[in-house]
Amino acid sequence: MSTEAVPETDRERASNARTGIGWLLLDMTLVSGGMTALVKAQGATYPAFQLVFIRAMIGLLFILPLIWRHRAEMRRVKHPWRNIFRISCNAVALTSNFLAITMLPLAMVNAVGFSRPLITMAMAVAMLGETVSRIRWLGAGLAFIGVLIVMAPGTSSFDIEVIVVLVSVVFGSLAIIQTRALKDENTTVMMVFYTVGLAVITAVPAVFTWKPVMPFDWIPLLGIGFLAQLGQYCFLRAYRIADASVLAPVGYLSIVFVTITGYVFFGEVPEVRVVIGVLIILAALQGAAWLDRRRSRARL
Repeated sequence: MSTEAVPETDRERASNARTGIGWLLLDMTLVSGGMTALVKAQGATYPAFQLVFIRAMIGLLFILPLIWRHRAEMRRVKHPWRNIFRISCNAVALTSNFLAITMLPLAMVNAVGFSRPLITMAMAVAMLGETVSRIRWLGAGLAFIGVLIVMAPGTSSFDIEVIVVLVSVVFGSLAIIQTRALKDENTTVMMVFYTVGLAVITAVPAVFTWKPVMPFDWIPLLGIGFLAQLGQYCFLRAYRIADASVLAPVGYLSIVFVTITGYVFFGEVPEVRVVIGVLIILAALQGAAWLDRRRSRARL
């Protein structure tokens, strides 16, 4: 009897991993693809704080029907303080990331930012007690080498701008870990905490940097909020279903989405090193996943 329970648990874990990865890929499509293009286009006109605040407020409007539908769950929040800590980490991560984009070349921001999956994996082990196989660690390490090849970070000194990016990485990783720890919390509750908290925290700096919005620009700004909210839902679903240590390396695939977005919408042709780096990332991730699955089957 006990010998039959172990394979069932392994199959469920594998199924949850596939489902979680699917939700995460959908999140990347919405955010790294559509929303990134809109933010890049509007960022030339409006300050980062204003974009973040508008994104949060529009997102809140979109989830008002969900708030009403799940109003009973809103009165039964299971982990209020952990939710507050999560959205605080999210707010710091997103705001510092937007600040870094205004101060540093995008390549530098992305190069430092893609160290988040490794930090998330380490935090998942230390804070959640998750186990990460040596194969997955090796795959994540090789993928990180591919990220460095793609981004080709410069030799800038370690100044305040780079520290801002690192703050975004650390707090973003903390937010991911908190999301995984809140897997028994209602998804709508988590979305409300995120959206309202983000709006509250960015309201003051947005007021001081505000620029009047042209009527036609409300269309892409509305799109930013809508895509961000859909992406947030997919992201929450992914990390409620699958282990953070499994999903973290998949974050590297956002490079593919960003590269496609740059080419389609802004005519940015990838350099040879970008193609090589992406191939290394995909090979490392797929290879590590395949070897890990093969090892798990061999133990059955």
